[in-house]
Amino acid sequence: MSIKSTILGFPRMGSDRQLKKLVEGFWANKITEQDLIEGSKKLRAEHWALQNQYGLTQVPVGDFSYYDQVLDAAFTVGIIPERYQQLDIAGTQAYFAMARGLQDKSINVDVPSLEMKKWFDTNYHFMVPEISDEQKFTLHSTKVVEEFKEARALGYSARPVILGPVSLLALSKPAKGSSSKPLSHLASLVPVYVELLGQLAAAGAEWVQVDEPILSLDLDATTYQPAFEQTFAEFGKVSGLKFLLTSYFDRLGDNLAWAATLPVHGIHLDLVRGEADLEAALATIPKSKIISAGLINGRNIWKANLNKQLQVLNKVIAVRGADNVWVNSSCSLLHVPHSLKPEVGHLDDETLGWLSFAEEKIEEVTVLAAAAVDSTTVQTQLQSNAEKVASRQTSERITRPAVQQRLAALDRSFYTRKAPFTERQELQRAALKLPIFPTTTIGSFPQTAEVRKARAQFRKGALSKDQYSEFLDAETRKCIEWQDQAGLDVLVHGEFERTDMVEFFGEHLEGFVFTKKGWVQSYGSRCVKPPVIYGDVSRPHAMTVDVAKFAQSCSPSKPVKGMLTGPVTILKWSFVRDDQPLSQTAGQIALAIRDEVVDLEAAGIKVIQVDEPAIREGLPLRKADYAAYLEWSVDVFRLATTGVSNQTQIHTHFCYSDFNEIFTAIKSLDADVITIENSKSDLKLLGALETHGYAAEIGPGLYDIHSPRVPSVEEMAARFAALQKYIPAENLWANPDCGLKTRGWPEVKESLTNLVAVAVAARSQHAQSHA
Repeated sequence: MSIKSTILGFPRMGSDRQLKKLVEGFWANKITEQDLIEGSKKLRAEHWALQNQYGLTQVPVGDFSYYDQVLDAAFTVGIIPERYQQLDIAGTQAYFAMARGLQDKSINVDVPSLEMKKWFDTNYHFMVPEISDEQKFTLHSTKVVEEFKEARALGYSARPVILGPVSLLALSKPAKGSSSKPLSHLASLVPVYVELLGQLAAAGAEWVQVDEPILSLDLDATTYQPAFEQTFAEFGKVSGLKFLLTSYFDRLGDNLAWAATLPVHGIHLDLVRGEADLEAALATIPKSKIISAGLINGRNIWKANLNKQLQVLNKVIAVRGADNVWVNSSCSLLHVPHSLKPEVGHLDDETLGWLSFAEEKIEEVTVLAAAAVDSTTVQTQLQSNAEKVASRQTSERITRPAVQQRLAALDRSFYTRKAPFTERQELQRAALKLPIFPTTTIGSFPQTAEVRKARAQFRKGALSKDQYSEFLDAETRKCIEWQDQAGLDVLVHGEFERTDMVEFFGEHLEGFVFTKKGWVQSYGSRCVKPPVIYGDVSRPHAMTVDVAKFAQSCSPSKPVKGMLTGPVTILKWSFVRDDQPLSQTAGQIALAIRDEVVDLEAAGIKVIQVDEPAIREGLPLRKADYAAYLEWSVDVFRLATTGVSNQTQIHTHFCYSDFNEIFTAIKSLDADVITIENSKSDLKLLGALETHGYAAEIGPGLYDIHSPRVPSVEEMAARFAALQKYIPAENLWANPDCGLKTRGWPEVKESLTNLVAVAVAARSQHAQSHA
C-alpha cells in the first residue's frame, strides 16, 4: 500500500527573497534578461530539490511566476490588450508592461497597467485580464512546458499546474468598449489550451493540475456546468494525460454534485476550509477518480494537528482505498513564508514549536502520507507534533482574562457616534476650514534607501535611539514641508518609522510575535511580513501619539492626520490564531485602536484615519456567510472609531476590491470621509455610488500608485470631472488610490503636483459656475 504526497504550489520568492532581487534588478537595468532567466531557473531547481528532499511523490511545476499566475495564464494564451501590442517590445518586457504599465517620455510611450484585484479572500493581488469583443487566442508562451522539461531533466516526477480556462475567463473583464462577457469566448479559448496540453503530453507529462478556484464560489449551474463539461470533454481528447481538478479556499458546496461528474481523473478537496464537503464528496465522487485530500493548511502558519488530520485521512482511505487517495496541501503554499529555519534563535522555543511554514508543511504532508500506511515509521514525528499542539492549547501566554472581560462588558453605546453625520460635518467644516475639493494622500510616503539604511543601522545598534529619532523627525519635517508647499490641504507624516502598516502596530500590542524572514508575496515583487497573533490582544501604551504631535507641530496652519490601521486589516494581514472566533480577536484589536484614537484626539489631532483596505478581502466566498461577517466587521470598525467628539473627523481607506457587494456595509461604518481605490477599475465605483448612494464625504483615487508612471493633469482632470457628476462638490476629495511607500520621490512629487493642479482648477470652475 502506498499513498502519494504532493502540494498544490510553493512560494516563489525564495528563502531570502531572491526572486524579488532578480526582478527589481531587471527593472532597474542592473541585470540583463538572461541574468533574470538563469537566476530564476536556479531558484526553481532549489525549490524542487527541497520538495524532493522531504519525499513528495510529485512536485508541482508552473507555479513559479515573475509577477502573477493569472497574468502568466493570460500571457500564455495571447490575452494581450492592443495598447501593449502596439509597443515596440516583446517577451518579458511586454509582460512587465502589462503588470506595471510603461512610461517613457523620451519616446512618447505612456500606457497604464492592467487592473489589480485581490485573489479571492487572500492578501495576494492578481492582474485582471481584459477580453475584447474581437479577442483572438494564440499559444503565445510555453512557459509551463519549459519548466516541466527543466524539472524532468533534473530527475523529478513533476506535475504541471495551469489556471483553467473557465476560471481565467471568469476572473477577466471586458476590455474598454467591449460588450461581450469573457465567458462567451470559452469555445475559442479551449483549443489553445488543448494545444498547450498536447505539448505537455509530448514532453512526458502524466498528470496536469487544472486550477479552477471559482468552484469555491456560488455559481449558476446553468452557465458553468456546461462550460466545465465542454472544457474537459475537449481536454480529454489529448492522449495520455490525466487531470486533477483543483479548487480551494472554501467548500465546493452546491457545485460538488456536477463537478463530481466531470471527465477528470482526480478532484482536490480543501479539507481545511471546505471540510464540510467531505461526507458528500465521499458519497458523490465516483470511485474511479482520485481524491486529493487537502489536509495541511496552506493559508495559516500553525502546526497541523497531525493525529486529528490522520483520522480524516483514514476515513477517506477506508472509503476510497489507499491507491485512490493523495495527501496534499489545502491550497498552494504561496500564502505562507518559506521556512522556519531563519527563525531559530529569533523566536522563543515555545512559539517556534507552534509554527509551520512552507518547508515544514511539506514535511507534514509526507508524515501524514507515511502514517496512513504505517504510523510506526513516523511515530517520533507524530509524538513531537502532539506535544507541540498540546503546548499551544495549554500555554498561559494565550489568554488574558482582563481583555476578554472588557470586550464582553461592552454595550451598544460603544458602537455609535454621538451625533449623525450631517451634524458632525458642519462642526468639522467649522473646525478644519478646508477648501472645497480638499486634497490629501492616503498615508505613507516613499521609503527611500536612506530610510531603510537608517532603520537597519538602528536595529544593529549602529544608531542610538536618539540618533534614529532625530533622523525620523527630520524626514517627517521635510515630508510635511513639501506637502504644504505643494498645496495639499490635509497632510500626513509619511510613516517613515513604519516598516509595514500592520507590523508596526503589532509590535506595540500584546498578543503578537514577529518573524525574522517570514516574507509572503503580496503582488509582483512586493512582499510583506505578517505578524503572528498568538493570544489575546491589548495595548500596553500609546503607539503613535508622540509622532502625531510632532508632525502636527510641523504644520501650524494645516491639519495632519493621525494614521492608524483598522482592526479587520490588522486581523486579515496577520497570521491569526485559530482557537477562537475571528470576531473576538477583531474586537480585542478594535479596543486597542479605540484607545489610540481617543489619545490622539486628546493630543490635539483633529483628523484621524483608520485604514480598512482588507475589509472587502475578508468577505466570505459564499453569500450565505456574508451577513455574519459584515455585521461583526462593521461593529469592530465602529468600536474603534466612535470614542471621539463630533468635531474630530474620522477617515478610512479601501483599495483594490469590488465594492458593490459591501457598499451598504461601507455606509454603515459611519466614517466622515472615505478614500477608495478607483483609478485602475475604470470608475466602476461610480456604478456603486449610483446604485447605493453615499451621503458622507469621499475621495475616489485619481491615480494608481502601484505603477511607476506619472499621470497627467488631463488624465486626472477627466477622472475628477466624471466623479463630480455623481458626488456633490462639498463631499468630494482629491487623492491617490493608495499609500506611496513603494514609489520614488521624483514620481510622487510630479504626480501629487498634478493632482493639486486638478483640484485647484476644479475649485476655480466650481466658483465660476456658482458665481
